[in-house]
Amino acid sequence: MQIDSQIKRLLFNTVRVDTELEDGSSGSGTAFIVDHMHRTGLRQFIVTNRHLVENVRRGGLVFTQKRDDQPLIGRRFHLDIEDFSAAWFPHPDPAVDLAIVPLAPLDAAAHAQGVALYYHGIDSRLTLSGSDMHQFDALEEILFIGYPSGIWDHVNLMPILRRGTTATPLALNFEGRDEFLIDAAVFPGSSGSPVFVAEPEKGRGLRPTKPNYRFAGVIAAVFFREETNQIVPAPVPAAATGATFTGAEMVDLGLVIKAKAVLEILDAYFVRRSD
Repeated sequence: MQIDSQIKRLLFNTVRVDTELEDGSSGSGTAFIVDHMHRTGLRQFIVTNRHLVENVRRGGLVFTQKRDDQPLIGRRFHLDIEDFSAAWFPHPDPAVDLAIVPLAPLDAAAHAQGVALYYHGIDSRLTLSGSDMHQFDALEEILFIGYPSGIWDHVNLMPILRRGTTATPLALNFEGRDEFLIDAAVFPGSSGSPVFVAEPEKGRGLRPTKPNYRFAGVIAAVFFREETNQIVPAPVPAAATGATFTGAEMVDLGLVIKAKAVLEILDAYFVRRSD
């Protein structure tokens, strides 16, 4: 497969997170790579939800290997991270469910084992800002990528591409927070999935044949209907092996942290490191 389109590159933007919790149960979720231009040069980070990496006994990330700058489809490399939970830097606001880890030492650890990793990062300069979001209508097409219910093409190491729409206007902050809702099937394992929105073609009301997708946010929660018929948001859990969910049903509404929070956590990381 030639990696010759934006969507194909997005397939290698995500990495699978495999975890083992303190109670011995295992789970999986989604993380993704961001390219961030700092005054010290290009820095790369892996981003996911804080709740996915907290209280984890051990964990690792699954990458595709490369040769001659091309992906070796199906050739995996499982990178275990020592002291997994402590390796992640959380967003300074405890209410924002994000955490990051620098990619460079992980890349170096792979190289030390004779392995080159294939991936594509999201350019942080191209993320949707508050002013950008006013160009979108109240209902827009979205795309998100990850490992819902732990499902993936484990032979070719491909994540799952899913579509949906915005369920609240991007220009507004849902319930006063830097978040918006999507109308899409969000399942355990989708936690940490990057969300992209199809950008309108400038100057015309028509969509381009191949829309440009802009990074809009990170899936963090899903709405459940409880036994009492109340509908409440809850963090998207990791896809746990053999797990069953009783007493509640998902209502196909996902809560997305706006992309600006990813820029905030990157800024906070560099401030902390300069202290």
